[in-house]
Amino acid sequence: MPGEEIKALPEEILIARFSSTGRKEFLSELFMRYMNLVYGVCLKYLGDREIAKDAVMQVFEKLITTLPGQEVRNFGSWLFVLTKNHCLMLLRSEKAFHERNRKWGEEQEQFVESEFSLHPFGNEDPELVKRLADCIEKLREDQKECVRMFYYEELCYREIAEKTHADEKKVKSHLQNGKRNLKLCLESSHD
Repeated sequence: MPGEEIKALPEEILIARFSSTGRKEFLSELFMRYMNLVYGVCLKYLGDREIAKDAVMQVFEKLITTLPGQEVRNFGSWLFVLTKNHCLMLLRSEKAFHERNRKWGEEQEQFVESEFSLHPFGNEDPELVKRLADCIEKLREDQKECVRMFYYEELCYREIAEKTHADEKKVKSHLQNGKRNLKLCLESSHD
C-alpha cells in the first residue's frame, strides 16, 4: 500500500491492519501522528531531552508488542497512559538503582570505618597484633602501602594520594580491598 494511502487511513483501520498483518508501516503512521504528544509526556516526566528522546523510541518499540490484541477505542488517550506508565517505570527503576548504589556506598563506608571487629589497629592484644602484621605482609603492595599510611601514619586519603601519586578514589579502593583482605586473613588465621 503506497505511503499516501496509508496517511489517509483512520486510526481504527491502522490499528486493525497492524494487528492483523504486523506490518510496521501501519504502526509508524499511527505513531507519527502522536509522536509530539509522546515526546511531551516523556519530557515532562523525565526532565531531560535526550532521555525523553530515548523513551519515545522505547514507547514505539513497546507498541509493537503491546498494541496487537488490545481493544483500543481512543488511541491518543491509550497511548498517553502507556507513555506515562513507561516514564514512571523508568523513574522507579532509576530511583531503585540510585537507592541500591547509595546503600552499597554506605555499607562500604561502614566497612572501612567500622569498629574493633574490622578495625584491630591500635589493639593491645599481642597475638592479634602479630596476626595483623602477618596478614598485612600478605597484601598486594598497593593495598599494603595504603593500609600502613592510613592506619599507622594516620594519613587521610588525600595525603596518601599525594604520597603514592594515585588519585583518591584509587586510594579508597586499595584501602577497602586491603581491609576486606585483612579481615579474611584474620578470620582464617584465627581458626
